[in-house]
Amino acid sequence: MFGYSMADIGNIMVMQGFSGLSMFTVLLLMALGLAIIFGQMGVINMAHGEFMTIGAYTTVMLSKVATTYGFVNYYFVFAIILAFILAFALGYFIEFIMIRHLYKRPLDTLLATWGLSLVMQQSFRSTFGAKEVSAELPEWMLGSFKPTPDIDIPINGVFVMVLALVVTAGVYMFMYRSRWGLRVRATVQNRVMAGAVGINTQKVDRVTFALGCGIAGIAGAAFTTIASTGPTTGTLYIVDSFMVVVFGGAASLMGTIASAFGIAQAQSILQFFMTSSMGKVSTLLVIVGILMMKPEGLFASKLRK
Repeated sequence: MFGYSMADIGNIMVMQGFSGLSMFTVLLLMALGLAIIFGQMGVINMAHGEFMTIGAYTTVMLSKVATTYGFVNYYFVFAIILAFILAFALGYFIEFIMIRHLYKRPLDTLLATWGLSLVMQQSFRSTFGAKEVSAELPEWMLGSFKPTPDIDIPINGVFVMVLALVVTAGVYMFMYRSRWGLRVRATVQNRVMAGAVGINTQKVDRVTFALGCGIAGIAGAAFTTIASTGPTTGTLYIVDSFMVVVFGGAASLMGTIASAFGIAQAQSILQFFMTSSMGKVSTLLVIVGILMMKPEGLFASKLRK
């Protein structure tokens, strides 16, 4: 930090902090889906990043159609909805043909979904090519506003942050204020008793897995506002997303939010003063140190075994 005045450091912290918010939104959306799949179901889904890539490619393809037919300013909301639907549908299908046979076999689940991720990456490469592509953003998402003469805040970052807050609120309402969420939590706490009272636990598993995948699709749509998309885009976030879920505490919505915010802000600010790799390493070392003292995560959920 030597060579910077206090005013410069203040402006850097604000700018990097807001840059961290953009990373926070993508991490939060990815981790929300993982928290549902891993935290609620105990499934280690190594292909979760590829469901994010589905959402990103959906947005890119729809932007090309919108550019051709002249409705660029209106397509993005539809792209978010379509990304969710496609990722949800594929997740539902994958759970039916593969995941449902692997419950309570975490190593097999990890290997199977890792193989699935490789198959999906090659499918993306064969369908869309190896080069990265970008979505055409609507005009209302371009530009920035200046709260002070030295600080620029991009409008697309604000939009993505609002989207993440809306999705988080939706997940909370689904999990803790709906009958279906009650069935999910009952199945997690005691599957045998939940089945005994008439809950279709297999259907709960299928919809829960698909919902997690659908949220990853929304994360992919949000990702197109800050970066380009390629066949391996999802793999860049899968490790950080698992780190968010484990650090925050599996099955804890509040822990996922707090963990995603802390990790994104730490990486963004540290990477300005260090190299990108050193910023990530420093963040990881802090997380490992905290987990050594509190291995259940920041917000551990008490579940009946």
